Amino acid sequence: MAIQTKIVSRPELNLWEKLYIPQVVQGIEITAGHFFRNLSLHILHRFGLLRHLRAAVTLQWPEEWRPLAPRSRTRHRLTKREDGSPRCVACMMCETVCPARCIYIQAEEHPDPNIEKRPKSFVIDLGKCVYCGFCVEACPEDAIRMDTQILDIAAYSREGMVLDMQELLNPKSARILSTK
Repeated sequence: MAIQTKIVSRPELNLWEKLYIPQVVQGIEITAGHFFRNLSLHILHRFGLLRHLRAAVTLQWPEEWRPLAPRSRTRHRLTKREDGSPRCVACMMCETVCPARCIYIQAEEHPDPNIEKRPKSFVIDLGKCVYCGFCVEACPEDAIRMDTQILDIAAYSREGMVLDMQELLNPKSARILSTK
């Protein structure tokens, strides 16, 4: 079987196009347009005019937090059953699918005969995590989620980036984002 190759010839650029002057002018037009539109709207807002039109606003982080989309992937958490135990059945699907290999689970027998296993330990190393969300998608029990809206995951040591099962069941943060 022969492989067919399609050769595409690019059009030759003239001197005007080689200097990229039209692209530079277009970029300046777009930037100046945004600048003068926002400047005009902010001045009009000061006088109480055109308040229904929104102008660009700079958020003063970390005092002001940017609202997140409801589907944004933030820090992990484990969901609980009605009795307070984790929903995880230690099937190892999240650990298997994780491309960063940052999830570590040890299984043990569950005292309830209707449930086969439970995690003895469930650890996530956030220093390795790439926040892809594969663990959430792979979980058949909907036991792990990334919807805590917690973004401040910094730590002073590598050990501080490791979350155990207690921290995953009860996520807490110094600053929790509020979606408005």
